[in-house]
Amino acid sequence: MALSPEFRDPGTARYRILPVPFDLTSTFRKGADRGPFALLEVSDQLEEYDIETGSLPCRAGIFVEKPVLADDPEELAGRVQQRTREILEAGRIPIILGGEHSVSVGSAWAAAGHFDDLTVVQLDAHSDLRQSYHGSPFNHACVMARIREKSPILQAGIRSMDISELEFVDPERIFYAHQMREDPDWITRLCSKLGTRTYLTIDLDAFDPSVLPSTGTPQPGGLDWYTVLRLIRGIAATSRLVGFDIVELCPDGTHASPMLAATLLYKTIAYMENTGKR
Repeated sequence: MALSPEFRDPGTARYRILPVPFDLTSTFRKGADRGPFALLEVSDQLEEYDIETGSLPCRAGIFVEKPVLADDPEELAGRVQQRTREILEAGRIPIILGGEHSVSVGSAWAAAGHFDDLTVVQLDAHSDLRQSYHGSPFNHACVMARIREKSPILQAGIRSMDISELEFVDPERIFYAHQMREDPDWITRLCSKLGTRTYLTIDLDAFDPSVLPSTGTPQPGGLDWYTVLRLIRGIAATSRLVGFDIVELCPDGTHASPMLAATLLYKTIAYMENTGKR
């Protein structure tokens, strides 16, 4: 956003955006490393005023950190964990921008190490519970397997998985997309399982491709804009949202998908500022 200096001051900004332009282990369409900068580039077209909450969320301060770079996903996890830990220890709220979904491992680990009673909520088309994929336990297809080693998880929007992942699924803590469509109370049920603090990881392929086509591994049958907003609003109102990430934006030259991702980031801040628990 084209914010005035007082609202992007690193000394006072409550929200710290950490770009992680990494795309090494993705196995379908490449380009997620360009996602963070595509999102930031269109963000200057966002209005500061949020109609739904009647607020100016940017007044809490939003500062963009220097990017995190690495040569392999395990090294990346350590570097993202360290940078996220520094943000949390400074009393700020981290927002991680990927990059492929493997970038979320380090930030979720940092949140789990910093807070008690943390739940990690995954919004995604894929369960990402493989123990290893293409020779790496830090592959983007393994992200939730690594995160659940440090924190309880809840999964929503899932509609694609390998049969080997079934043994690692907790049927009480996964919300499949086809079941969500038939259950008007699924958000209430999910929120009832949250701890006192939540870290949210948003893989943009959770959205239906008709809503957001520019992602590396699109899957039909996904979520719409307002369903995702209702979920985030419910999480923020139920549990203290201590950080989140938005990953797997794979720019294709159009502006609609980056703009959706940028608006989603700002709407999440709006909910945290106006309906969120502190």
